[in-house]
Amino acid sequence: MKFGYTIIYVPDVAQSLAFFEAAFGLRRRFLHESGTYGELDTGETTLAFADHALGDANVPGGLVRADGSQQPLGVEIALVTEDVAAAHLQALQEGATELAAPLIKPWGQTVSYVRAPDGTLIELCTPVAG
Repeated sequence: MKFGYTIIYVPDVAQSLAFFEAAFGLRRRFLHESGTYGELDTGETTLAFADHALGDANVPGGLVRADGSQQPLGVEIALVTEDVAAAHLQALQEGATELAAPLIKPWGQTVSYVRAPDGTLIELCTPVAG
């Protein structure tokens, strides 16, 4: 078994890709001509986005929409960077909402939390020393 990818269901795939490109410097790998599915180049494990209609078609009964939830969903994506403060500020400038400012955790890792315009909960963090 190998972890292959994460798909985040969003209201507008192109807008989500554009946010992650502008806020975090990630590169777009693919956007389907229908606009319903896209991927970012994030290394070995793919971060992908699909529109809500596709999620509703895949899962009988539909999904909870992160963009419609007052609180973030109980799942996050973590982006690792050497400069959490700069990444946090850039995300806010691109339209993210601050949930927790950068903080050094007891184990020495710097961590912050933002919420993307599409509702995705994002942890920005330095590498874990080990």
